[in-house]
Amino acid sequence: MTAPITGVNATRTPLTGWRLWRAWPGNIAALWRRSLRFRTLLVTIGLTVLAVVVACVWMALQIQNDLYTSRQEQVLGDAEQARSAAQRTLDAAVQSEAVQMQSVMTLAFTALRDQSSAQMIAAYRIGPPVANAPQDFSTAEGVIDPLLTPAMREQVRNNPERQIWQPIALPDGDGGTTPGIMVGQQLDIQGVASYELYLAYDLANAPQTLGFVQGTLWIVGIGLVLLISGIAWFVLRSVTTPISEAADTSARLAAGQLDVRLEVRGEDELATLGRSFNAMADSMESQIKELADLSLVQQRFVSDVSHELRTPLTTIRLAADMINDQREEFDPATARAAELLNAQVQRFEVLLTDLLEISRYDAGSVQLELEPTSLAHLAEDVIGSMQQLADQHGSDVRLVAPGGYSPVDMDARRVRRIVRNLLGNAIEHGEARPIVVTVDSNQQAVAIGVRDYGMGMKAGDVEHVFDRFWRADPSRKRTIGGTGLGLSIALGDAKLHGGELAVWSELGRGTNFVLTLPRKAEAALTGQLPIPVDPGDDVGPGLEELGLTEPIELPRPGTGDVDAGGPGGAS
Repeated sequence: MTAPITGVNATRTPLTGWRLWRAWPGNIAALWRRSLRFRTLLVTIGLTVLAVVVACVWMALQIQNDLYTSRQEQVLGDAEQARSAAQRTLDAAVQSEAVQMQSVMTLAFTALRDQSSAQMIAAYRIGPPVANAPQDFSTAEGVIDPLLTPAMREQVRNNPERQIWQPIALPDGDGGTTPGIMVGQQLDIQGVASYELYLAYDLANAPQTLGFVQGTLWIVGIGLVLLISGIAWFVLRSVTTPISEAADTSARLAAGQLDVRLEVRGEDELATLGRSFNAMADSMESQIKELADLSLVQQRFVSDVSHELRTPLTTIRLAADMINDQREEFDPATARAAELLNAQVQRFEVLLTDLLEISRYDAGSVQLELEPTSLAHLAEDVIGSMQQLADQHGSDVRLVAPGGYSPVDMDARRVRRIVRNLLGNAIEHGEARPIVVTVDSNQQAVAIGVRDYGMGMKAGDVEHVFDRFWRADPSRKRTIGGTGLGLSIALGDAKLHGGELAVWSELGRGTNFVLTLPRKAEAALTGQLPIPVDPGDDVGPGLEELGLTEPIELPRPGTGDVDAGGPGGAS
């Protein structure tokens, strides 16, 4: 039976803290990194908004220019029509008496008002006073004069056949102003005088029209953005949902749920992807089950063989011991053979013990026997037990313990085995240089580091140092009878405690192993570790820098934890 995936939230990390506005930038950045849908939607909306803004601004400017141009042409046409009507009136009724001439000007003024939509009209005589010339007239005394600039009046006087115009700000009666256009041209009374004619037009309706058009454009633009956003969300959801389901299914497969499958819908490309994914999952499940069965057979084989070899190995070991004890009675060749037989039987017994331990780890049947233990005291005991081996190799082992004195629950047998293994490797590969064993602690963890200054390893070799039966240099001879399983078992012991075993090594600078154990069982290791794995620029201390060898004094029962102030010397 296969279980199709119907949800897409299993692999998503929920974002919290949206109620705090200060957390928004971080949450948005996290969404940008994690969510393809959010990133694509944000880019689509951003580009859509940019395009709509550019289009609306361009259209608004074009409409504004067209509106102003059309209004300007309308005003100039209206002014020309009114002037022509007034000029025809003047040409048809030219008289000689001043009173009658004033009446004709009044008729022309009436024609101007009737033929134009100007808000204000004014006429000013050009040149010196003339006896029978009509007087200047204006529909807004004292209002239109300040609006006329000297430059415009000069242009009107010098160009009798042209229209001169300029934008102005007309007072609206409420203390404000409205946009307008002032048009200037000439009126001529033949044989009498010429006049500057000015017509002021109000353009207040143009901004209103422009505001309405711009408002409509922005409303349409916002609606278009929302519409495109909705369409983009729908399209992205239809595309990214299968991708999210595939990612969720992949994560569950990686977590060991081999029966999960994608739900296939339709016949499109995504459906083809789903069917291919399910076929791949079926193949993986079949192969993993075959490998699991094979691994189980291998584990049982190793365990059964190891157990079956126990009895004959014990018999061989007893016989080898008896022969080795009587080797002085044999000839030299036979005595040497007895020694080699005894040594190899011992090594075979160690290898068999390690294989049994590995089989227990593979079967998941290893149990810890926790007891309060001082890591500093344990390290001193191990150093003492291996002092003879260190002397044989010419290595000076020093213990530096600023912390790690208070008892911590651990399986002392397994931790001691880890430390013995690390120290044995340091002695074997330390090339008779000083070996520093460091014990320290903090509030969360205790740690022990074994640092040698021997040949070291290449970066590629460090990655395989915990592999079973792996050796950095196969041509190098093991001098203390290792089986090649010690570091693999040590790593398993460390993980069984909830701790970690890490290594740093560099050619020419030596190797540093660090075992870190949590103070409380099943507690996660967080924050800064008591002993760093990378020693930095450490090039090797001189023996005089480590101080004299001093015994470690453990705290007496009831005196509390002395980790904060351990002995200052080295041991």
